[in-house]
Amino acid sequence: MERNISVIKDVNGKQIVIVNDIRFKGKRNIDWDDVEQYLKRYVGEFIEIAESKEIIYIGSDLPDEYSGSKYTAKLKGALAKAKANAAQGIPEIIEIAENKRFQENLERKHSKNAKYGWYRYDSRFAIPVFDENNDVLRYNVFHAELVIRHSENRKLYLYDIINIKKETSTPLEP
Repeated sequence: MERNISVIKDVNGKQIVIVNDIRFKGKRNIDWDDVEQYLKRYVGEFIEIAESKEIIYIGSDLPDEYSGSKYTAKLKGALAKAKANAAQGIPEIIEIAENKRFQENLERKHSKNAKYGWYRYDSRFAIPVFDENNDVLRYNVFHAELVIRHSENRKLYLYDIINIKKETSTPLEP
């Protein structure tokens, strides 16, 4: 399936992944089962973070965690729509990730899949806002944290994307 994704730099030179199509519509009820099915296409892929040259793998746990985590269940409105549609740009969102931070694994249930702890990275993406004629009015820009697990096999896997916040700066114009 085609993805309509581009990566641009904002006026400050920081990269943003532009998700040009709204695949998962509606603010009230995102069909997270559809998002989970969509994410399964990425399982087995790996992406290099441009800044650090680290390889991030997409494991079979991502689709379920991304669409069914406690964080996702709490999302409402525009943030739910943003997370659902960000699924289309996951390879590029990983590629532009920066600001790596380490966190020890504190939960027994992750003793194998995050044996060597967790990393968090920052990334940014934007989704279009349409007018009544289906023309793009602007793009809302969001900041997000990538949660990466450092597995027993010493590989890094994308686990979820959390802490999605709409940036209050001037939205991007089409």
